[in-house]
Amino acid sequence: MGFRKKNKSPPVLSHEFVIQNHADMVSCLAMIILLGLMFEVTAKFAIMFITVQYNVTQVLDEKTEPVNFYQYGPKDMATVFFYLLIAVILHALIQEYILDKMNRRLHLSKTKHSKFNESGQLAAFYLFSFIWGCSILTAEDFATNPTFLWEGYPHTYMVFQVKFFYICQIAYWLHALPELYFQKVRKESAEDCSDVKSSRVNFIHIAHLKTTKVDQSALQSKKEDIPRQLYYICLYVVHITGAYVLNLHRLGLVLLVPHYLVELLFHASRLFYFSDENKQKGFTLWALLFVIARLLTLTLSVLTFGFGLPRTENQGFSLAEGNFNVLTIRMTCLAAICLTQAWMMWKFINFQLKKWREHSQNQASKKKVVSPKSRPHKREPTRGGATNGIVKSEDKTSPRARKAKAS
Repeated sequence: MGFRKKNKSPPVLSHEFVIQNHADMVSCLAMIILLGLMFEVTAKFAIMFITVQYNVTQVLDEKTEPVNFYQYGPKDMATVFFYLLIAVILHALIQEYILDKMNRRLHLSKTKHSKFNESGQLAAFYLFSFIWGCSILTAEDFATNPTFLWEGYPHTYMVFQVKFFYICQIAYWLHALPELYFQKVRKESAEDCSDVKSSRVNFIHIAHLKTTKVDQSALQSKKEDIPRQLYYICLYVVHITGAYVLNLHRLGLVLLVPHYLVELLFHASRLFYFSDENKQKGFTLWALLFVIARLLTLTLSVLTFGFGLPRTENQGFSLAEGNFNVLTIRMTCLAAICLTQAWMMWKFINFQLKKWREHSQNQASKKKVVSPKSRPHKREPTRGGATNGIVKSEDKTSPRARKAKAS
């Protein structure tokens, strides 16, 4: 009996080593930044990465205590970088201790496996962000008073929760870009290993021919899946960063919370669908809320950029004051939001049409499978009216003459 060969670990600091151990390397880097707080020399630089910068203290009334507000600046990039590392660590923890264990129980295919991981990660993030955003909206007057979205613009001052919320949002969506690359490389390496194993095990050529169609469809879906993820990641980064830099954090927060609710419902419904394909009721509710969220986004955007901001007192462009209330910037922001909503509706309509076609094809295939009841075939008349050696007349009467009844 031969011994099994152990897989050799990749060399240190090689490309494969970084891909396999990127979460551990990131956690070590985050620990180094945290250890910098212990020394006076490095404490100033470590605080810049960990805590929120640009603190401004204001006294509203003589009777009340001073209130701490925050502005944005270049040092926020260091804070975003640190919480990007935290997002990578949390991503690896959720993947290893929750999603991988669920995948082993469900025994999903390659395409469903990647979609299940994507929905699991995003559902956890959307749930956390939705609860956090709702807590901020209840504490502030953003949702109850729509005029609060544009009154007093530019909104250069933010409370701690709002600024920290935006920093975490930007950090999460920026961390999704390297994670997308690591995910792609891990898939390719896993497919290469599976191909090697299958070539050793499969001795029958017919079985290989049967699985080629499935592998080709899986490869096509994976090729389409990566650009789709890249599109929505870039859209999130551009829109959230734009709302943060242009001092439109009130409008951005009000638009993000219902959007995250709709996305949370979609990914939760997809997780339930992968566990049991009969559970599809969540998609109908998601379709209804998706359309309502798009209408709400367009309505609030038109009210803010078309009617609210043009009527405010502070008109003009000033980087020092953080004022971007100019017609070109307003129209650019409104056009970006409208084009994004139109693109999302176009993808939504195509998704619904695709599902409707698949449902109609399944119904048609089921009707073809159910065959009609077999009816007994009529026996063809034999030549000369003979059946089993007995001669019968064509009018189905016996050749013998009937005896007359006695009167």
